[in-house]
Amino acid sequence: MGVPSDDDAVLIQKGKKPGEPYVITVNCPDKTGLGCDICHIILEFGLYTTKADVTRALDELELSIQRVKVTTTPDGCVLDLFFIRDNLELLHTKERQNETCEQLHAVLGESCISCELQLAGPQYDNLLCISSMSSVVAEELFRCTLSDKEIRSQALSPDVRELKKASVITDNSLSPSHTLLQINCIDHKGFLYDIMRTLKDCNIQIAYGRFSTVQKGRRELDLFIRHQDGKKIVDPEKQEALCSRLKLEMLHPLRVVITNRGPDTELLVGNPVELSGRGRPRVFYDVTFALKSLGICIFSAEIGRHSAADREWEVYRFLLDENCTFQLSNMVIRNQIVDKVRRILMGW
Repeated sequence: MGVPSDDDAVLIQKGKKPGEPYVITVNCPDKTGLGCDICHIILEFGLYTTKADVTRALDELELSIQRVKVTTTPDGCVLDLFFIRDNLELLHTKERQNETCEQLHAVLGESCISCELQLAGPQYDNLLCISSMSSVVAEELFRCTLSDKEIRSQALSPDVRELKKASVITDNSLSPSHTLLQINCIDHKGFLYDIMRTLKDCNIQIAYGRFSTVQKGRRELDLFIRHQDGKKIVDPEKQEALCSRLKLEMLHPLRVVITNRGPDTELLVGNPVELSGRGRPRVFYDVTFALKSLGICIFSAEIGRHSAADREWEVYRFLLDENCTFQLSNMVIRNQIVDKVRRILMGW
């Protein structure tokens, strides 16, 4: 990694014509995973909706949600308990605490009865432990492949399944010092982030690349890559392992399952954690937005980490309120919920 200099800059240029996208130019020292870090930041700032809720307010304040407990009290009030980390590391100051409470009061209006901030002490240790997960649910959530023949809640709807045919190939004939990686895949929110985080975790450096505009819902991406030691990727087994890993991440970077948890209905969303320990941005916000748009209330919610398939996962668990217009035990309804949540997460 290079040393920062006075030439480091981030330039944001508005599109030349109405409706054209903004162009962001970043000039900084190179390092392995630079593209992943930039894409992570871009995804954090994602496309906002016109209505706000608590998760968006916290996101705007640069407060990362570590864990959540959301419960409905007998008198119909909602108690939201957020375990958060301040990305600015200023939450210990009175000014930062007041700013946070004022922002939440502004978002929630008269519906906010009280807002308090305090250091999470040992009395909350039991809330920081994620509830146990059955082996059947864990297998469904973390399995490496999806079978179209199996009738499961994770199965993709026919129209999406037709589009999700990722092509990932390597070519060493075009450059004497780099391996060409060609990717053709359906476009989705976080498309570049998913590729960059995978390459970063595999210690792959990107020299340069290009990607096309969206055509019929798909993107094409060409990247000239090499190992961290500067060598091309010539081992066929390593080429196949990299392509397979990328295909998996393109097929379903987020896992969505709906199941029974005792007498209740539970929605689970899982996403891989980067080797650096960072989770995917905005997942909690997108899921709560999707459920809200369906008119489904959340009885309780929690976020935790789970190890499976030789990697760490961030798992979001939502107990759904049965007192809604949907018959949550109906399999058709459940598949509709899964499809809606997935589409919001993927930006479709």
